[in-house]
Amino acid sequence: MRTPISRRRGFRAAVLAMILIGGWASASMAAYHLIRKVPIGGEGWWDFLRMDADARRLYVTRGTHVIVLDIDSLKVVGDIPNTPGVHGVALAPEFGRGFTSNGADTSSAIFDSKDDHPLGRVRTGYRPDAIVYDPASKRVFTMNGGSRDATAIDAAKGAVVGSVALGGRPEEAVPDGSGRLFVNIEDSSAVVVVDTRKLATIARWPLAPGEGPSGIALDAEHHRLFSVCGNQLMVVMDSETGRVVATLPIGKSVDGVAFDPGKNLAFSSNGEGNLTVVREETPDKFSVAETVPTQAGARTIALDAKTHRVFTVTAEFGPAPSPTPENPRPRRAIIPGSFVLLVLGE
Repeated sequence: MRTPISRRRGFRAAVLAMILIGGWASASMAAYHLIRKVPIGGEGWWDFLRMDADARRLYVTRGTHVIVLDIDSLKVVGDIPNTPGVHGVALAPEFGRGFTSNGADTSSAIFDSKDDHPLGRVRTGYRPDAIVYDPASKRVFTMNGGSRDATAIDAAKGAVVGSVALGGRPEEAVPDGSGRLFVNIEDSSAVVVVDTRKLATIARWPLAPGEGPSGIALDAEHHRLFSVCGNQLMVVMDSETGRVVATLPIGKSVDGVAFDPGKNLAFSSNGEGNLTVVREETPDKFSVAETVPTQAGARTIALDAKTHRVFTVTAEFGPAPSPTPENPRPRRAIIPGSFVLLVLGE
């Protein structure tokens, strides 16, 4: 017996709907993986990466200079010299300026973010590490591990305007765009909240059970902070109240974290050689979506929010030199020419 036309049409519509739903489901659950491994070479250690998604540039710190990459062609397009012990880069786009944190000479080098030429230099607190730009106050802040404070620099004038004591050794920081700066304090496992206009601390929130936090990221829409900790935990915190919302397992030797608001995903870059991907299902529900192989040493991270790709860097290592009284725990030597950029995506 022939099936009536109306029933056949209904069946076809149902099949089409199932195909479309299945396509959406597979797209939303698509696994991240290594897309490209780009040799960069050169000498020296590295630390933070800084993404400029609008200008399509990635800043990679390399000990005494900063490499600038085009993130579409994945080619080196610039270099910022004379940054001894550089850890990070901050960008103030409305002023066309960039700033570095130079841990070896306690300074910040100021450069033109269009062509990388130098504009000046200012003195910071002792041993600046992470550095970030706050658009609300129009100030750049260096996180000074040696003096346990933050130096505030007027981005337009390129001049230091003050500092704020943090009561501990700061790691990375993230602004909320409304005049608050959230700073991970490594030695006391807490987040300190700074008023960026008044240069004063206004709250101190414990990260327990997280210990030894390093990277921090923000979901501004849902008021969620993501702190990655040395005891292999990502701590999700309410950025309005300091309430710990969730804790999730991550890999060893973490240093960086990024949040993608377009995907509702947080990424933890783990130096043991993987990337933990955490899904924000709701503002109060989080889960580990996957663990993606990278390469040993890939511990810092940058996110291109336009393409949803993740960038990290690392190198190959030889044996560590023999300990000395001055350096009882020496780092393993980097094999010359082995420094690479890793690009991960869906």
